[in-house]
Amino acid sequence: MGSMFRSEEVALVQLFLPTAAAYTCVSRLGELGLVEFRDLNASVSAFQRRFVVDVRRCEELEKTFTFLQEEVRRAGLVLPPPKGRLPAPPPRDLLRIQEETERLAQELRDVRGNQQALRAQLHQLQLHAAVLRQGHEPQGEPATWMTFLISYWGEQIGQKIRKITDCFHCHVFPFLQQEEARLGALQQLQQQSQELQEVLGETERFLSQVLGRVLQLLPPGQVQVHKMKAVYLALNQCSVSTTHKCLIAEAWCSVRDLPALQEALRDSSMEEGVSAVAHRIPCRDMPPTLIRTNRFTASFQGIVDAYGVGRYQEVNPAPYTIITFPFLFAVMFGDVGHGLLMFLFALAMVLAENRPAVKAAQNEIWSLAANHLSFLNSFKMKMSVILGVVHMAFGVVLGVFNHVHFGQRHRLLLETLPELTFLLGLFGYLVFLVIYKWLCVWAARAASAPSILIHFINMFLFSHSPSNRLLYPRQEVVQATLVVLALAMVPILLLGTPLHLLHRHRRRLRRRPADRQEENKAGLLDLPDASVNGWSSDEEKAGGLDDEEEAELVPSEVLMHQAIHTIEFCLGCVSNTASYLRLWALSLAHAQLSEVLWAMVMRIGLGLGREVGVAAVVLVPIFAAFAVMTVAILLVMEGLSAFLHALRLHWVEFQNKFYSGTGYKLSPFTFAATDD
Repeated sequence: MGSMFRSEEVALVQLFLPTAAAYTCVSRLGELGLVEFRDLNASVSAFQRRFVVDVRRCEELEKTFTFLQEEVRRAGLVLPPPKGRLPAPPPRDLLRIQEETERLAQELRDVRGNQQALRAQLHQLQLHAAVLRQGHEPQGEPATWMTFLISYWGEQIGQKIRKITDCFHCHVFPFLQQEEARLGALQQLQQQSQELQEVLGETERFLSQVLGRVLQLLPPGQVQVHKMKAVYLALNQCSVSTTHKCLIAEAWCSVRDLPALQEALRDSSMEEGVSAVAHRIPCRDMPPTLIRTNRFTASFQGIVDAYGVGRYQEVNPAPYTIITFPFLFAVMFGDVGHGLLMFLFALAMVLAENRPAVKAAQNEIWSLAANHLSFLNSFKMKMSVILGVVHMAFGVVLGVFNHVHFGQRHRLLLETLPELTFLLGLFGYLVFLVIYKWLCVWAARAASAPSILIHFINMFLFSHSPSNRLLYPRQEVVQATLVVLALAMVPILLLGTPLHLLHRHRRRLRRRPADRQEENKAGLLDLPDASVNGWSSDEEKAGGLDDEEEAELVPSEVLMHQAIHTIEFCLGCVSNTASYLRLWALSLAHAQLSEVLWAMVMRIGLGLGREVGVAAVVLVPIFAAFAVMTVAILLVMEGLSAFLHALRLHWVEFQNKFYSGTGYKLSPFTFAATDD
C-alpha cells in the first residue's frame, strides 16, 4: 500500500557528525527536511548546552532586526521578500553579520535622533516667529494654541511665572517692546528656519539612504540568522562523544529517505576530509506517523488529523474520506444549483490562490408532484439508513487491515467477525427489508404495503402483528434466527479476546525459563547482529514490541477494557445508525428552506410585478433580497451545518470502528517555513 493508505515506515537512525562538519550537515538536513531530531540532552538545562553562546548571539541579532523592522514600518516602507533560497551562513559569517547589522542600527539611531532634534528646533523657531508675527500679519487657518503676553517686574516673579508655564507645558519666548526690533528678530528667525529646513532635508535624504541599506540587508539577514539559530538549537540536542571529535544525534527518518540522508551527510562532510555516518538502530518507542500529502489531499488529511493523528502504520481514513465526505455533504446539502454556486466560489478561490492580493437553482426531483414532500420524507430517511449501515460496515472491514498488519490475527475471529455478524444481522437485515420492499411492492399496492418499522420492532420482541402482513414466506423464522445469532456474538466479543490473551500469556510464562537458557548459551556474540539488523519484522510492523507481549497481563484490566469496547460497539450500532438520520433531516430541511424562500420572496415578487405593471422596478430589490438570503441562509449557514454533521459522521460513526488516532506526527527539521 502507498503512504496515503498507511503511514510510511519510519526508522530511528543514529548520526555520527564530525565536529568540524556538524554545522554543515545539520544545515543541509534543514534544507531537505528529512529527519526529526530527538533531544538527547533532555536532562540538561538550556543554559548548560554546548552551543548556548551561539544561540544567544543569534537572539541578540533578532532583537536588532526587530528594531530595524520597526524603523522601516515607521517610515512607511514595505520589506521586500528575500530573493531565492538562502542557505544558513557559515559560523564564521555570524560575526560579520552582527557587526554590519549593529553598525547600521547605530547609524539609524543617530540619524533618527538628529532628525527629531532638528524637527524640535525648527518647531520652536516657527512658534517663536508666530508669536512675533501676532498683530502684524493677518491670521491664516485657526490656530490650535493661544498666545499670552506676560509682563512682570523682578526676577523673583519671573521665576514663579516660569514654574507655572512649565507645569502647563507652555512655550515661553522673549517679546521685544519695540516694533523694529521685533521685525528684525522675525527676519533672523525666518533665516534660521530656512537653514534648519535645508539641514533637515539633507538629514532626511541621508536617512532614506540608510533605510535603503536596511531594506537590502534585513530580508536576507533575517532568513539566514533564523536558519543559523535553528541549526544551533538542533546541535544542542546532540550528545558529545567520549573523544569530543564528533557529535552523536538520534533522529526519526522515513525508510524511503534513508538513501537521500546518507548522500546528504556524505556531501556535507566531504570538504572537511571526514565522513558523517548514519545507521539504523532498534527502538521500543512507537515511531511518529508520516503521511505525505499534496495540495488536494492535504485538506482531507487535515479533517482526519483534527480527530487525532493515526498510530504508526495504522490504516489512514483520508483516502476514503476523499470520497465519502463530499458524498455525505452533498446528501445533506441536497441542491444542485446551490452546490454549483459553492463549486464556482471554490473554483474562484483556487484560481486566485497564487495572486499577490489573495495569497439559477434547480429544485429536487419529483418536486412538481403533489405528494413530493411525503415521498421524499420516506425516501431520504430509508436512504440515510442504507448509507449509514454501509459506511459503518466499511469501517469495520478496514479494521481487518490493522489486525493483519500488526500481527493480531486472533482479532479477526474474535472481534471483526462477531462485529460484522452483529451489525449486518440486525441493521444489515433492516437494509435488506428496505430494498426488498422497494423492489417487490409496487405503487399500486402502496396503501396496503407492510410497515418495515413494525416488522423490525417485532423482530426483537419475537412477535407478529396480524394487521401487518409479511413481506416474504417464513419471515418470522429468519428474523428470530438473526436476533439469536446477533445476541450470541455478544459473549464472544466480551470474552473471546481476554481468554485468548490469558491463554497465550500462560504459555509464554511456561516457556520463559527455556528461552533464558538459550540466551545465556548464545552469549554476547549475537548482540552486534541485533544492532546492525535493527528491528525485526514483527517489531517494525508494530512500531516496537507490543505492550501485551512485554507487560504483565492483568486479567481484570483486560476484561474491563473488552467490556467497554463491547458495550460501546453494541450500543453504538443502534445510536450510530440513528445518527445517520441526520442525512435525511438536513437534506429535507434544505429542500424545504429552498422552496419556502422561493415561494415567499421570488414568487410573490413575480406576481406583484404582473399586477402593477412595473416588473423591472419591483424585481430588482426583490431579487437582491432573494440572492442575499440564498447566500446567507442556504449556502453559508446550511453549508456550515452540513460540513459539521459530515465531520461528526466520519469522526464518531465511521473512524471509531477501526481508527484509534493516538499517534503523533513526524515533524522534520526543515527550513521550509523560513524560506516561505
